[in-house]
Amino acid sequence: MAEPVTDDAVIRWGILGAGGIAGKFAADLIRTPGNALAAVGARQQSRAADFAARHGAPRAYGSYRELVEDPDLDVVYIATTHPGHHEQALMAIAAGKAVLIEKPVCLNAADTREVFGAAAAAGVFAMEAMWMRTNPLIRKAQELVAGSAIGELVSVRAELGLGRPFDAAHRLYDLANGGGALLDLGIYPVTFGWIFLGRPQSVALTGALAPTGSDATVAMQWSYPDGRDAQLWCSAPVKAPFRALVVGTEGWIRTEGRFYRPSALTVMTGGLESRIDDPLGAETNGYGPEIAEVSRCLRAGETESPLVPAADTIAIMELLDDARAHLGVRYTGE
Repeated sequence: MAEPVTDDAVIRWGILGAGGIAGKFAADLIRTPGNALAAVGARQQSRAADFAARHGAPRAYGSYRELVEDPDLDVVYIATTHPGHHEQALMAIAAGKAVLIEKPVCLNAADTREVFGAAAAAGVFAMEAMWMRTNPLIRKAQELVAGSAIGELVSVRAELGLGRPFDAAHRLYDLANGGGALLDLGIYPVTFGWIFLGRPQSVALTGALAPTGSDATVAMQWSYPDGRDAQLWCSAPVKAPFRALVVGTEGWIRTEGRFYRPSALTVMTGGLESRIDDPLGAETNGYGPEIAEVSRCLRAGETESPLVPAADTIAIMELLDDARAHLGVRYTGE
């Protein structure tokens, strides 16, 4: 186990990257008791300084290396786009920093295994920033399924269609920048299916490629020996509701709003529907539970979270690797 952070100490965060998701995370970070934004690093000093001024960070660095080498940080949140995660995470781990790495952790399972292996060898905490797995409504749905509230689990469905028209220069369609629906979008429905059903016995997959060769739309059917199944779908160009459904022999659970950060759950059992509202409220960006879980782990001296275990992150990347291979998608440098 890593050296625990004392219970009365504030967890000092550094944010690597100064983009939109970093800003949303920073806003929730300062709302989460026991945590503080201590520094930000960007490729340009001006961007880091602007971000620090907007979010109250006392230190701003014009390089990622300067950030990770700051001795007064407990954890680094890597908020860049995924092609850079592998190098940046290894750099932070080598500097002895705990890391929370935006999803996906890397472009493929091999690089993901290397990152978690490096963290284990260094004895530092590492976690994929799959905030959905720490969301209180998602955890409530898992609890209801585990408690047989909807009978025996039969099927899971999840879809995420962004509706972004093809643009060869856009990151979603640019293979040199990790583009494609699977890693940017599909990781959510795939993770949703995994947390209820685990690894499938077999996967049937179909999809369409964009003119750049990136995966544009992908549909998966997961099958299990006992007859359970999952239907998972993602698309960059096609707009669709971000909905998910968990079906049992005696009822179902439906997410309302975007399933990775639902506004409510609708639960049908015994012929009656009930609603469970989001306890986080609309005034936050939804990152608080993820921040609190990292903080809890650091205080306990844990090197990974039981809510987002490294083995699951790696296994899900293996499924995404297989899907890309089936479609013939290969990233630059792989």
